[in-house]
Amino acid sequence: MEWMILPYKRYFDFAGRSRRKEYWMFILLSVIVQLVLDGGLGGSYSVLLGLRSTPNFAATALSGLFALASLIPSLAVAVRRLHDTDRSGWWILIGVVPLLGGLVLLYFLVTDGTPGPNRFGEDPKGRGLATVFS
Repeated sequence: MEWMILPYKRYFDFAGRSRRKEYWMFILLSVIVQLVLDGGLGGSYSVLLGLRSTPNFAATALSGLFALASLIPSLAVAVRRLHDTDRSGWWILIGVVPLLGGLVLLYFLVTDGTPGPNRFGEDPKGRGLATVFS
């Protein structure tokens, strides 16, 4: 659970590096909360799935507020994830390119970080020269 909420603790922190585990656990938490808030409580998702004919406004509003509150942490953890792969955070903008950009960004987000320190900081996994020679 700690990995899921760590991006909220580092809300405006765009510096440093984040592991894949931190990023993907945060994404999992976001998807689960969105499904519960919007789909489970009768929001817009339940209408799209054909479970209701009209959405519950409160559920849709709660879902929207959660998405808005999660916008900055999701950008920050994605930038730190790109830093872990020794890429600038500006690479996140490649996601605006239809189809290909999203696939390239997904590749960047799933690849392992650079072992040892890089220009964005120490390895969050603790790998480095000390572990290689010991």
